[in-house]
Amino acid sequence: EVQLVESGGDLVQAGGSLRLSCAASGFIFDDYSIGWFRQAPGKERKGVSSISNRDGSTYYVDSVKGRFTISNDHAKNMVYLQMDSLKPEDTAVYYCAAAPVYRHYIRGGVLLQAPEYAYWGQGTQVTVSS
Repeated sequence: EVQLVESGGDLVQAGGSLRLSCAASGFIFDDYSIGWFRQAPGKERKGVSSISNRDGSTYYVDSVKGRFTISNDHAKNMVYLQMDSLKPEDTAVYYCAAAPVYRHYIRGGVLLQAPEYAYWGQGTQVTVSS
């Protein structure tokens, strides 16, 4: 059974940091890319960052470049999202999702469209206070 379990969400002040974790199981880790998405109240779910577990290549949307860092740990089947210099507009439920890694290369390394992802976690709440 495929499972993605997020953790690490919390309430933090603006300028602070959080590290989100995504524990993956039930599939061959290297055969998938992992994306982080977020959904604020009343807004659509949007992609934030993705990583190919095949070669470690990453992508970030402009709004988080230089502040967020995605990484993976093959030994633990984990993907992390380090979030620094957090802003109130980063407040959202954050989800990790898994897509077959070939989609990463078909999309030229930009894999942040939700329909591309087959598996989703339950989400973790990140709240940034001003």
